[in-house]
Amino acid sequence: MSYATKEATFAYLKQFPKYAKDFYRFNGDFFVSSLGLGTFRKEPYREENYVVNYKDSVKMAVLNGINLIDTAINYRYQVSEEEIGEALEELFADGKASREQLVITSKAGFLPLEFPFPENPYQWINETVVDSGLATKEEIIIDQHCLSPQYLRWSVEKSLKNLKLETLDILFLHNPETQLGYIDYKTLLKRIEKAFKLFEKLVEEGKIKSYGLATWNGFLYEETHKEYMSLGDIVKIAQKVGGKNHHFKYVQSPFNLGKPEAYNFTNQKGPDGRYYTLMQAIQGFGLQFMASSSLLQLNLFKGKFSPDVGEALGTSDFNDVASALQFARSGGAISALFGAVDPTHVEENLTLAYLPSASKESMNRVAGNTNAL
Repeated sequence: MSYATKEATFAYLKQFPKYAKDFYRFNGDFFVSSLGLGTFRKEPYREENYVVNYKDSVKMAVLNGINLIDTAINYRYQVSEEEIGEALEELFADGKASREQLVITSKAGFLPLEFPFPENPYQWINETVVDSGLATKEEIIIDQHCLSPQYLRWSVEKSLKNLKLETLDILFLHNPETQLGYIDYKTLLKRIEKAFKLFEKLVEEGKIKSYGLATWNGFLYEETHKEYMSLGDIVKIAQKVGGKNHHFKYVQSPFNLGKPEAYNFTNQKGPDGRYYTLMQAIQGFGLQFMASSSLLQLNLFKGKFSPDVGEALGTSDFNDVASALQFARSGGAISALFGAVDPTHVEENLTLAYLPSASKESMNRVAGNTNAL
């Protein structure tokens, strides 16, 4: 098979019997590590981002118990996907892992350009996207974001080629709220509906197994904010497009010590029409949450954490990075993502695998939560 399976991911986790029992979570389709490796680096135009290589980190992760690898076509102008593809190809060829053991996710929505950098990015967009009929100029927002079905199909197929895979386990529609302020909310929902119709076709074609939304602040803002999105509206679209057995299953959103709103800010209506936190609403709709930006792109570490954080999370004997990851993976996420170019950082973060997740009471204490019950 060309995608993660329950049997293979269970066999994978059995290789790590010393890890805490809850380090792996079962979502009905596969077992997944509660820490996942992300491959985002900010400021992608900086040349220094292309000196580094994620291959060794991907291998370190897979060989030591992390079976979730997350990326996006626009991360480092497609280079992150290409490096993951090279690492996976080598792991599979050496018999050190199988495709069925791993959960691979990517995202579509942003225009990726490519490396080496095109001399004229606008010309690249016109030639690659507009002139080839993937989208009209009106469908491209601020020269960087596009939700036309033709473009999204091209993006997915390009990602599969970069990753050297036949199927993505999860495809995320990437930050659709980017378009709000340039188009109105109803227009955005119509574009998401067209995207979901495409995604259901891609499931039928075997190119993806399921899909979701990866957002930054879209699900976390107050309801009156211009970039706010209602999870209930998105679920209705999925049900309209795919029926009861639709394949919209995941929401990826930031969750960390500096940005805990998904856990403690009541702003989303659940299926009963009452307001809940994002995590509660996700659970109510039968979806699954994946925590992104677990370390807030390292902005959490401008000062040393209070000893109270480690005490509450059970990480007093660990460093602040471990405390941050412990928080991110303990709030209800199926997995919490962190980025690491240096494979030794992956190894260091995996010391957390021996520790049970923090309790709900501890999480409430640290998050200062008053809404989640």
